[in-house]
Amino acid sequence: MIPQGFVQDLLARIDIADVVGRHVELKKAGVNLKGLCPFHGEKTPSFIVSPSRQTYHCFGCGAHGDAIRFLVEHTGMSFPDAVRDLAQQAGIAVPEDDAGPAERARQQAERAQRASLAELLAKATAHYRAQLKASSRAIDYLKGRGLDGRTAARFALGYAPPGWHALASCFARYDDPALVEAGLVIVHGDEAAEHKRYDRFRDRIMFPIRSVKGEVIGFGGRVLGDGEPKYLNSPETPLFSKGRELYGLYEARQALRARGCALVVEGYMDVVALAQAGLPNAVATLGTACTAEHVAKLFRHTDDVVFAFDGDAAGRRAAGRAMEAALPHAADLRRVRFLFLPPEHDPDSYVRAHGLEAFEQLIAGAVPLSRQLLGHAGEGLDLATAEGRAALLARARPLWEALPDGALRELVLADLAERARTPLPDLAARWGLHRDDAAGASPVARRDARGEARHDAPSARGRRSPRRGARLAAPRPWDQVARILLQDGELWWGLSGERHHRMVELPGWHGALFAWIDRQLTEHGALPWPGLRALLGDEPWADAVRTLMDGAEVLPAASADELQAALAQADAAERRREADALLGRI
Repeated sequence: MIPQGFVQDLLARIDIADVVGRHVELKKAGVNLKGLCPFHGEKTPSFIVSPSRQTYHCFGCGAHGDAIRFLVEHTGMSFPDAVRDLAQQAGIAVPEDDAGPAERARQQAERAQRASLAELLAKATAHYRAQLKASSRAIDYLKGRGLDGRTAARFALGYAPPGWHALASCFARYDDPALVEAGLVIVHGDEAAEHKRYDRFRDRIMFPIRSVKGEVIGFGGRVLGDGEPKYLNSPETPLFSKGRELYGLYEARQALRARGCALVVEGYMDVVALAQAGLPNAVATLGTACTAEHVAKLFRHTDDVVFAFDGDAAGRRAAGRAMEAALPHAADLRRVRFLFLPPEHDPDSYVRAHGLEAFEQLIAGAVPLSRQLLGHAGEGLDLATAEGRAALLARARPLWEALPDGALRELVLADLAERARTPLPDLAARWGLHRDDAAGASPVARRDARGEARHDAPSARGRRSPRRGARLAAPRPWDQVARILLQDGELWWGLSGERHHRMVELPGWHGALFAWIDRQLTEHGALPWPGLRALLGDEPWADAVRTLMDGAEVLPAASADELQAALAQADAAERRREADALLGRI
């Protein structure tokens, strides 16, 4: 754990205006600075940075915090990584006061390895760029795709020549094992004497893949001729995981905020060509299906995501996978849409054939998530028959259940009932969305006779201290989640940004508590329950929390799996509550 005193000293040494200014264009506004909010799409600046208070605040979306929180929310760093990043900028070392010598050594070795690999990849990027300038064949290929030198420079495009050992002229030690760890060199053979080394990328246009901080973490290579595979990615490395990264996100950050929309395509060349054509807000998955982590990362930059796919069967399947990844993140104020191109076109070729305006019209007419869900579930079914409608509901249920609580979820349920020609109350009952007053009721969030929520502290009467080493008996879902996080705040950072948002928006004292936990972790780092208890002060719900945590000091710490199980129970209780509210309006 990073000592809290160090965190406060660090915040006193750095200037939040410098930190935020590396990511947001700020302009003077009286004693403060103003710019476009990086956390939601806007065209009129409402994002304020206060040098005197060393905080930022957005009057549009409510984002607020200090320099550490900004890095955590904007770049996706963990709290410890954000502290280390700022400490490095300030030229001071980060103390680790709870790690043993072996753990500190391991962490230091891991950081050194990552820094070394990043240095190798940066050097390889410069080498590939130099090779591009020297290859008329590669330059002619890019010109043939309509790219100019300015666009190639912006994306740091390069060229890997066809030789088996071209990187030997770039690195002094071609047998350096780090070249293999970085994904630049391949080694075949089990015995050292039989090792055969050669460049991974040969005769390919090179697309550096950058992190949100701008560091090169991997490459994508597009073959110049007719070889296979057409696209080749770096392998999984300590720096690079294709299931988490998006090509072009670093270059597109400003455009995502300016346009308020992200366009997700399937190829590197599509991203580069669209940027040159006037759509700099495109990003691409890295030869893999879109994941929930991809979607969460995009929603840190914009509230509107458009997926562009080919209109053939493969494109429809890819759209189905993207839809499944997006469903858990489809909050009411977010928009997810799907664009299908003619089978003979990809985004690059469509823009070149029909122009930017025609492509923007396709974006404007993209299919919304709700319609895509219904169409996907009903594909190939005859809804004129009972069998077809039954199959529709069976297919749609897991998709609908993935949606977060909110108006969209209710409206999609109503649309499903209409398509299946089933009364909404009957569908809700069939799916188990009936009233269940016993299940999910919490002693700290009961309902009075009018159905209004009362948020009372749990009674301390008759309470017994738990046996040492024993779990507290049968806590209600959100109580259990709260207890786990109060015992081990580090588990909070393992949850997605969307999950954080949903939890802090919960009604009553649970939502207020989770928002408070988030603030304490950002400001103080992870603290044990006794430390958090000391910070509760006179919060209006403090007594409820103290009662909830009575005896927690003698309980074993919970695991991430236990937290996920508690969240699943709490989600189920919320769905029952939602169904109660829905049925109450019918």
